[in-house]
Amino acid sequence: MASSAESMHVRRRLSLPEGAQGGRIFWPYLTYFLAFHLFALAALLPYFFSWTGVLLVFLGNYLFGSCGVNIGYHRLLTHGSFKCAKWLEHFFAILGMCSLQDSPVRWVAIHRKHHQFSDEQPDPHSPLVNFFWGHMGWLIKENREFATLDMVEKYARDLVQDRFYRRTHAGNRWLLYWAGHVAILSVLFALVAWLVSPTTKEAIQFGLSLFVWGVIVRTVYVWHITWAVNSASHFWGYRNYVTNEDSTNNWVVAFLTNGEGWHNNHHADQRSASHGHRWWEIDLTHWTIKGLEAVGLVWDVLPPRVPKQRLAGPASSETSGAA
Repeated sequence: MASSAESMHVRRRLSLPEGAQGGRIFWPYLTYFLAFHLFALAALLPYFFSWTGVLLVFLGNYLFGSCGVNIGYHRLLTHGSFKCAKWLEHFFAILGMCSLQDSPVRWVAIHRKHHQFSDEQPDPHSPLVNFFWGHMGWLIKENREFATLDMVEKYARDLVQDRFYRRTHAGNRWLLYWAGHVAILSVLFALVAWLVSPTTKEAIQFGLSLFVWGVIVRTVYVWHITWAVNSASHFWGYRNYVTNEDSTNNWVVAFLTNGEGWHNNHHADQRSASHGHRWWEIDLTHWTIKGLEAVGLVWDVLPPRVPKQRLAGPASSETSGAA
């Protein structure tokens, strides 16, 4: 059973973080968000549809989302859930950059601040301001803190001391890695389309379908499922643990993100490499880490360490309805 304090939980409303109050629209982010969403709509046209393209969305999510953002940005760089050689760490970080979610330095700094002030006013993206703010509104309104050296020095000093991360962060050079991966994928898609298509016209159509789905739709898809961890997984779901914020375990988000949606588990035990703590809480990202451990590429993989007595109940939904 949940504790009495937990069962009496009442969702609060928060003001905007201080750095975002009075801020203007951050036009660079809003512009490319709108552009990508508009281009993604092309996938609805029959000319750009192919089942191979649809498959690329999910393969791309696993490679650039799960391995890049989940493993690289989140579980390794932010929380140190395991250790690996620097070349592999940097490789995971590059995969994360290919999801177009900011530099590793800023991503880690923002996420660590989120954990320090989760669902309190300084939290950069709490949905207790409003759901849209927690999902993506925090990205399209200027937050003065994000542009300061003080923030990255305070929350991501370990990364700033690494020359690779320092250089990719400076001048937004991380965008070069994203552009490079787009160029490589474009060449690969064109080559595959040319090899399997009987005519030039069909090769062009098939190649464009691979690009639209494998780059544009995949990028938008990974954006929204990542953002859903910040929004939906602090709004709907069940809680295994009593924590001092509104994190939940959200089945839908966990499925889409390959494990990141077991968010109450994560907030209860931030450094664990596994976000799934119960047998049914499938965490493909953790399975990938364990596979890498089995072949000797990673080590010191941290297991869950939350005491059993802190369980709030197997499926308590006191934050809101179960998702």
